Parts: sequence; C-alpha cells; structure tokens
Amino acid sequence: MLNLILFGPPGSGKGTQSEKLIAKYGLKHLSTGDLLRSQIAQKTPLGLEAKSLMDKGQLVPDAVVIGMISSALESNPQAKGFLFDGFPRTPAQAEALDKLLELKGTSINKMLAMEVSEEELVNRLVKRGQTSGRSDDNNEAVIRARIAEYHDKTAVVADYYKKFDKVVNIKGEGSIDQIFNELCKEIELAAQD
Repeated sequence: MLNLILFGPPGSGKGTQSEKLIAKYGLKHLSTGDLLRSQIAQKTPLGLEAKSLMDKGQLVPDAVVIGMISSALESNPQAKGFLFDGFPRTPAQAEALDKLLELKGTSINKMLAMEVSEEELVNRLVKRGQTSGRSDDNNEAVIRARIAEYHDKTAVVADYYKKFDKVVNIKGEGSIDQIFNELCKEIELAAQD
C-alpha cells in the first residue's frame, strides 16, 4: 500500500496536483478540506462550526478531523493507498494518523512538501477566490492569516516526519507539469522502498 502526504500552505497547488496523482497512481484521495466543505454545503452542525473557524483563518479541532479520516479509511478497505491532502496539520494529528495506519498494517511512505513563496500564495488564492466562491479566499487579510497559521502551527508536522526521513521538499512554482513530474519522481522512489 502506498500512503503519501501532499503537504504545503494554502494555495501551494495541492488540489491541482492531487487530481493528477490520483489519476496516475490509483490512490484514494483524502482531503480534509473536501470533507469539511461537504459538511458545510450540507449545513450540518459540524459544517457550520467548521465554516465559522475557517472564515477566521483558524483550524478545525483535531478530534473532529481525526474522526473523519478514520471513517474514510474504514470506508475504503480495498484502496491501493491513500493520498492525504490537508492532513495531518499538527504533530498530534501526525501521531494519531501513524497509530491509525499501524492498526491497519501500513504506514506513511513519504511526505511531499510543496514550497511556494508567500506572495505567490496570496496571488494564487486571490485569483481562486474570484472564481471559486470560497469565502476564505476573498480577503487578503484572511489569506495572510491562514498562511501565518500554517507556518505557526502546521509546518512543524514536516519536522515530525523528518525524524523518520520521510520528507521530500518539492518546488511548487513552475508549470503544473514540471511540478507533477518532480512529484512523480519522488513517488516512484517511495514505491521502491
């Protein structure tokens, strides 16, 4: 089983690259953002709480996200592997994910960390906000708060996986195909381990 984490700040291209990677490798995409947006669209209590936090640039509590991931893993027992996108976001979530995967007899193979400058991230998110209707992409101050929150709280997850020599940094600027080719090279190496 091939389990990968696609990691990077908001606007780093994770969603775009995820689609291409899933198509090529047949992985099951687990995006906490998609799971949360689905809850928001359905106006569930969880979705409304999550929307309030996301609109302020804050993260959704660990217990809620871990529960959603556990349920998604159990719903896909025949998967060739999983591509985690937007999860884990904290060292505690990384430890919980490792324990969950260990119970299922598998583990994370690699974390592919997308690196993009802050100004490029802001430009991408503002453009996305003009076409996506996502309220968290319409306000530059909220975007910068999300990027700061990522650096303050989420980037330490890479430090967690570095202890296990599982992090590969990928330059997330350039053409979509150039970035995809770099990701594929690293995935091919991870699949051989």
